[in-house]
Amino acid sequence: MRNYRKYVNLFVFILVLTTAFQIDYNPFTINFAAMESQVINQKDALYQEIKEKKDLFSVEPQDAYIDRVWKKTAGRNGLEVNIEKSYEKMKEAGTFDESKLVFDQIPPEISLKDLDGSPIYRGHPEKDMVAFLINVSWGEEHIPEMLRILKENQVKATFFIEGKWAQQNSEIVKMIDEQDHVIGNHAYNHPDMARLSNQAMVEQISQTNQILSAITGKEAKWFAPPSGSFNDQVVYSAESLNMETILWTVDTIDWKNPSVSVMINRVKGKIHPGATILMHPTASTANGLEELIQLVRENDYRLGTIDMLLSEER
Repeated sequence: MRNYRKYVNLFVFILVLTTAFQIDYNPFTINFAAMESQVINQKDALYQEIKEKKDLFSVEPQDAYIDRVWKKTAGRNGLEVNIEKSYEKMKEAGTFDESKLVFDQIPPEISLKDLDGSPIYRGHPEKDMVAFLINVSWGEEHIPEMLRILKENQVKATFFIEGKWAQQNSEIVKMIDEQDHVIGNHAYNHPDMARLSNQAMVEQISQTNQILSAITGKEAKWFAPPSGSFNDQVVYSAESLNMETILWTVDTIDWKNPSVSVMINRVKGKIHPGATILMHPTASTANGLEELIQLVRENDYRLGTIDMLLSEER
């Protein structure tokens, strides 16, 4: 009987000890669980709201196309709300805020490279960007000043350079390249491209490409026919060399050496989304370039190279 009582006491002692130090029992667990549940519920509500509203703010991509007047026209990326990143930016405040939405850019199905041969005059008509196109076959005395102004104003331009001129002014070509401007092809000796044979067209472009590549180590992608003279065969000749033919929508007519005010007024009413502004290294442009940059920016347009203007990036 005494042994039986000893075992009973031992059992009771073990039971009490187990209860006292029970691992699963924690008086704070309930509070933590409630807090965690509350946070999850808040996240779910905000997350769900972003998810439900995302289509209201998303924009479909636009394919590249050939316009009846403006020919090849670049496409434009669409916008899609990134739910996770948007939530991360809003979660601290815990409320939906349109200004904190984060977007992913969605490329269109059809790009410029998918279109048949056709010249390019402009960027996408809704893109708030403008590009300076500077055709060079003379005027080397004005280029250093133009480069200084572009650098001080943090503007990148596109220089279409004649092959023969590049041979004679390789140091200036290097200077342009070293300042990260885009260099394009302006034929070898400024011919009327539309009057050349098919073979001569290709030779004018390919010879200039070889010269520019030897100076910069880069392959030119863009071809600007001298004086804007082209026909379908000119475009096809450039395309056979993996190049696009570039024209313009706004002309400074700076080669006539107008006063700065006349040149600025000539451009003022013609700037538009996706505009390409043609100029040359002249005294008028060197003297008026800073004012022209200010004019573009006052109209809320960014300035970029032809690559940037024709990209699908927003």
